[in-house]
Formats: sequence, C-alpha cells, structure tokens
Amino acid sequence: MFTHIREDIQSVFHRDPAARNTLEVLTNYPGLHAIWCHRLSHRLWLWGLKWLARSVSTFSRFLTGIEIHPGATLGRRVFIDHGMGVVIGETAIIGNDVTLYHGVTLGGTTWLGGKRHPTLEDNVVVGAGAKVLGPITMGAGAKIGSNSVVVKDAPANATVIGIPGRIILAPEEDVVKQNGKRAKIAQKYGFDAYAVSVDNPDPVANAMGILLEHMHLMDSKLQEMCTVIQEMGGDVCTESLPKMDLGEFAATGIDPVKPDSTEDFDPVI
Repeated sequence: MFTHIREDIQSVFHRDPAARNTLEVLTNYPGLHAIWCHRLSHRLWLWGLKWLARSVSTFSRFLTGIEIHPGATLGRRVFIDHGMGVVIGETAIIGNDVTLYHGVTLGGTTWLGGKRHPTLEDNVVVGAGAKVLGPITMGAGAKIGSNSVVVKDAPANATVIGIPGRIILAPEEDVVKQNGKRAKIAQKYGFDAYAVSVDNPDPVANAMGILLEHMHLMDSKLQEMCTVIQEMGGDVCTESLPKMDLGEFAATGIDPVKPDSTEDFDPVI
C-alpha cells in the first residue's frame, strides 16, 4: 500500500509542474485523495460489501468533487489533475500512468448490464471536459482533446478531438506511410507546410496536404496523357505549364527562399 502511495505522489511531480513538495501534494491534491478512497471502496466492493463501498465512494465525492464508482478498476499511478466534476462509471477500466483532467466523464450509453463503460489503456491522456462513452477502448498512449465526445475505439498513440470524436493524428507508423509521398512532393517544392510533419495535428493544414497530393496526381496524369497524344502525332501540350516562384508565397508567412533554391520550378513532377 505504501509503495502505491509513494508512486502516486511521484506521479504528481512528474505531471504537474505546480507541485512543490510532498506535504503540499499530500494535503492539497483531491485527485490523490479520490484515488486512495477508491482503493478502499473497490476492495470493499470486491468483498461483497456493496453498500459500504458505495458509502465510501459517496463520502469521497463529497470530499473531492470526484465520483468514482467502487466497481471501476484503476491501474497504478493514475493522476486526476484538478479533478472537480470527474465521473468514472462502474465498468470502466483504467490502465497504468493514465492522466485525467477536470470534467472528464467515462460514462455508459446504455441501461443494460455488462461492460458499458470505456477502457483506457496505459498512458492515455484525457483532456478537460472530455466525454468518453460506451464500452470502447482507447489504445495505449492515446490522447483525447478537451471537450471531445468519443464514442468509438481509438488505436494506440492516436489523437482524438471533436464532437463526435475523430482521429486527427493516427499512430506514427500510419502517418509515415500515408504522408511519405506527400513529404517527397513538399521537398520537391522546397517547403514542408501542409501537415507533412507527423507531429502536426492541424486539421486545416492536413487538408491542404491532401489537396497538394491530389494536385500532384492530377498533374502527373495530365503529363502522361500529353506524352501519349504526342506519340500518336497530336499537337498538344507544346508549351510548358506556368512556372511558380516560392517568393510569391512570402506574404503567406512561408520562410524566405534559400539562396541555393531560388530557381523557378515546374509544378509537374
């Protein structure tokens, strides 16, 4: 028990830069108090002392503003930061090193029995006000944006935002696979905007990246058609497409063109 308490205290120092000393953490972090009360209520629940378990849980809610059903399963080093308004349902399962911020709900979507609350695997982070609903699974390392409403599974290391929640940053290996060609195109053009970077979660930039890739594909198909028609004796595509200069993009905030890359280039690759 004392080993778990020490781990919980250390997890606060690791994840909250406002924590100054052990006494402050012990006395002023309701998220820790709620977790410690839950360990007692969960043990009573497993022993079949349901009413007593619920009573301890209710007292904990009164004390901390955090409601954790005694039937919920929490792993080690779970950190509830601020905590007010957090609700964790009966069949929720939370892995190790999970972080929950205030206003988070791990709730159900049905009145039927059985598993009806979410499972959060290790190292999941759930932002303030987010609602994760139903018997779904958030893969290890997944991040849920603040005020999102998530009703579908998320793979490991994904980032989910919005209502309903949508994945805006897939696992790194998937992003690399999807964006490999886009990165090559951006390198050809001399800049790496439009969400080429695997750690860029901007959905607008990602949409621009998709448009860039589509433009490249259309240009390539057009060039192929022109080549075939010319081989058949047609007189088409005799003039080059207009050239572009990255200097024209200066007003958009793109970095100035480097001295060794001031040449104009043809957008057809």
